[in-house]
Amino acid sequence: MESCEQRDSWNKGKLVGQKAPLKPKEIWTIRINLQNDHQVRDLALFNLAIDSKLRGCDLVNIRVHDVTHGGQVLARAMVIQRKTKRPVQFELTEPTRNAIAAWLESAKLQVHDFLFPSRLHSSPHLSTRQYARIVDHWVAAAGLDPSAYGTHSMRRTKATLIYKRTKNLRAVQLLLGHAKLESTVRYLGIEVDDALEISEQIEI
Repeated sequence: MESCEQRDSWNKGKLVGQKAPLKPKEIWTIRINLQNDHQVRDLALFNLAIDSKLRGCDLVNIRVHDVTHGGQVLARAMVIQRKTKRPVQFELTEPTRNAIAAWLESAKLQVHDFLFPSRLHSSPHLSTRQYARIVDHWVAAAGLDPSAYGTHSMRRTKATLIYKRTKNLRAVQLLLGHAKLESTVRYLGIEVDDALEISEQIEI
């Protein structure tokens, strides 16, 4: 698993306890649940988490001006990753833009405010721990096992779907903001057989 910390961990480079990405059907189940429950903030948070493919620490640190300009929600945005200090761009699909716009109107947020302020006085924005609990709730409400999913499931979901459809590792590397292609291979959990299948499709 990735984190926002710089120090190496004992499981660096190993697929230990990696959280599963969501499948399209599961994405829609969670979205419908949030819409039916009128969870305006959570719908914006969920949609942005899927589209942005950001680590939790970067997602909760997004400010309103990172995703808006002139009162309009942007179709593309860019943030500097805390872990790598590298910029990463991401798209905001129409459902995500609509959800964010609804949340901004509901919460009456200003341009320099955090997009997802914390409801706790001790924190100016949603903490990664709070975000993790919210994800657990989404997953459980969708009838899934919370122990198999987590905040990294949100980050991995769209990246995994893009890879499965295109087999374009370089594109996924750029979207995830990985410095090395090897990190992308590990993060997606690509097996040797899968890599060989890609290689066999390339004729020289």
